[in-house]
Amino acid sequence: MTAKKRIESVDILRGITIIAMILVNTPGDWGHVYAPLLHAEWHGLTPTDLIFPFFLYIVGISIYFAYKNKPNSTSTYKKIAVRSLKLIGLGLFLNIFTPLLPFIVDLETVRIPGVLQRIGIVFFIASVLYLNFNWKVLLGISITILLAYWLFLGFVPFENGIAPTFNRAPNNWANYIDSTILGSHMWQPDYDPEGLISTIPSIVSCLIGVLIGKVLDSLKHIKTLFGIAGILLVSGYLFNIIFPINKAIWSSSFVLVTSGWGTLFLAIIYYLKDIKHYQFGTLFKYVGTNAITIYFLSSFISKIMYTIKLGENHNIHSWLYQTLFFPELISAKLASLFYALVVVAFYVLLGYIMFQKKIFIKV
Repeated sequence: MTAKKRIESVDILRGITIIAMILVNTPGDWGHVYAPLLHAEWHGLTPTDLIFPFFLYIVGISIYFAYKNKPNSTSTYKKIAVRSLKLIGLGLFLNIFTPLLPFIVDLETVRIPGVLQRIGIVFFIASVLYLNFNWKVLLGISITILLAYWLFLGFVPFENGIAPTFNRAPNNWANYIDSTILGSHMWQPDYDPEGLISTIPSIVSCLIGVLIGKVLDSLKHIKTLFGIAGILLVSGYLFNIIFPINKAIWSSSFVLVTSGWGTLFLAIIYYLKDIKHYQFGTLFKYVGTNAITIYFLSSFISKIMYTIKLGENHNIHSWLYQTLFFPELISAKLASLFYALVVVAFYVLLGYIMFQKKIFIKV
């Protein structure tokens, strides 16, 4: 079993994750979306909630293979820092950008956190930790973060004696810290799903990926991966009893459960692709090899389509949706899904063209 095959399996899972991310981010009508394609309102888990933690988990696997033979040197740290800053910069650009000229944006309320910003921060911290500590220490750091996060959010009282809560409330420490520091620069007035405090446990999602990368590098039997998936899922669902699964605050149980599902899906792909040698997943690999580029383009183009007006009642997005997908003639949810699938098909085609032309853009 070569590293190339293992990385190919990871590329397939990465491609599936990016495709799913585009699917849930680009419905025809946000008012008409099937429930599995929406995030849980607060506590709970939907298929959509798996997407971002899967990507961080895959980032961790990639970190292992990218840096396992790299020297612990200034040059290596510089490359890591530059890549992190690029990701953060791209994320901030998406938040600030408007296609209107000159750029018109209210800097008093512009959102600071975001998906790419979190990826950049997590990538930097996880990479530095990986270069400096062995797997046992990384495992210990991960367990410590998950337990400390639970104890802090669940048991440290506020100054006025009010008990903390895991609910969407001012006395939720994650919400409180984010709103205090970020103020109006959040996704919602009271919280941000990519906020400051919840970024800490999201580092563990990436570190678990790093550890899975080490397992893949010396994998002798597929049962190992399935066993790890089982341990993560059982421990996560048990932890859910005292610390609810919650993407918005990236709860410790959420980290374990989503990492468990990620490991299970990876094990299935690895078994089918690298052990049984079934030929599948090529389309996903096309997207996976340019994952950040395709995600960025999908977000960038979507923002343009929502912003540029066509007449008084439509922007480009709404005009295309109303004109081509007939939401008034068929089920509105089905029309909305069809629109998203066409968008996905476009980016799969883009990934295919880039792959065939050997265009691989590394941020």
